[in-house]
Amino acid sequence: MNQDEKKAAVAFAATEFVTGGVIGVGTGSTVNHFIDALAEVRGRIDGAVSSSEASTERLRNIGIPVLELNDVGPLDLYVDGADEANRHLQLVKGGGGALTREKIVAAASERFVCIIDDSKLVEVLGKFPVPVEVIPMARSHVARRLVALGGQPVWRADFVTDNGNDILDVSGLDVVDAAALESRINDIAGVVTVGIFARRPADVLLIADDKGVEQLTA
Repeated sequence: MNQDEKKAAVAFAATEFVTGGVIGVGTGSTVNHFIDALAEVRGRIDGAVSSSEASTERLRNIGIPVLELNDVGPLDLYVDGADEANRHLQLVKGGGGALTREKIVAAASERFVCIIDDSKLVEVLGKFPVPVEVIPMARSHVARRLVALGGQPVWRADFVTDNGNDILDVSGLDVVDAAALESRINDIAGVVTVGIFARRPADVLLIADDKGVEQLTA
């Protein structure tokens, strides 16, 4: 299978977890395949909470109501992709810039199903630059603190998050203890959140490869 076929296969596999109520839906190219697959099972759900404006538009285009998290309370299921994942179900997310909303929806969900193709599976997180969403006035301050942690931050120029903030993409970080590093970065004044998902990792990781879809659980 090519990469697009793998994304479609793992997205279809995730629909097996869709059993009713309101679900959380993430952002990105693999999630786009999941949204397309939801069109076939939309009668199972009452609506969706979306992590980005792009996913909101795509969901509405297939007739799925998009609801506000404040109006629906805890979610039974959240389905999203990742830029990197390890076999401990820890993730790096935020390549599409929606990391803060993704982290909120994940925190509000009982079960987080992450869908990836095998190119995203790594032994140690950090090869993909770690996104950090920052308040614009704090960008330089946060960048200096990230350098002190051993990172090499690059401002994602000409990009503004759905929340009106900036993103620093950080290379060179040692993400062996992902939960500890997540906390250290989150504690920097001016950081909205970091795209390390280790304190709230996935509950289920679906990985598509040439043989099919592998399932890992916490």
